[in-house]
Amino acid sequence: MKEYKAYVYQESLLGSLFFGQSKIDPEKLTKALNEQAALGYRVVSLEKETRRMMLFWSREAFLIILERDRRPAAPGAH
Repeated sequence: MKEYKAYVYQESLLGSLFFGQSKIDPEKLTKALNEQAALGYRVVSLEKETRRMMLFWSREAFLIILERDRRPAAPGAH
């Protein structure tokens, strides 16, 4: 059986406030995905979007759907 996790990755608000728009840093995204992979997840879907912030600012974000095999329950757990 599989379990899924919706993971939103987005850059900080400060880049948007100071520069008008914030773009994804590939190195930070890679690190975040590797952290999830270490937990047993793999990417099954990725959607890029631009999120509006307040009135004048926007920033890029990724909605990432992760999947992994469900871990068996510990003995004695209900």
